[in-house]
Amino acid sequence: MGLKQKITPYLWFDGTAKEAADFYVSIFPNSRIITVGHHTEDTPGQTGSVLVVLFELDGVQFGAINGGPMFKLSEASSYLIDCSSQEEIDFYWDRLGAGGQYQACGWLKDRFGLSWQVNSSELVEKAHSDPAADARVMKAMMDMVKIDLAALRQAMEG
Repeated sequence: MGLKQKITPYLWFDGTAKEAADFYVSIFPNSRIITVGHHTEDTPGQTGSVLVVLFELDGVQFGAINGGPMFKLSEASSYLIDCSSQEEIDFYWDRLGAGGQYQACGWLKDRFGLSWQVNSSELVEKAHSDPAADARVMKAMMDMVKIDLAALRQAMEG
């Protein structure tokens, strides 16, 4: 089975790749584990333990590799979830953030260390078409932890 997309992000874990993939698949619709590869006698690591997981989140393929402790996930790479409602923001915020860290401006780091931006690009894009509205929306967003769409709409309208 070949990949459906040309570029697939791979996430580095230290023994929790399958647990993380299962967690993400349980949250996003239209998601699934595609395949799980295990260490063999020819790979470094315990034979039979999970080496790599290929999974799909709402139609986007990801890979997860148990590469060891030498690299950590960080905010230097994040994934934007484009939400269409406050209910959707609340859903992803609550589930992905459980056991993790909530950060400013709609960012959170999940319990595995992966950074997510839970936001609505539609509102941000509308604000960008008007410099004054953009400044008000950005100022309001800078004061938020979880995104509040009603407050951002109010800021956009002045």
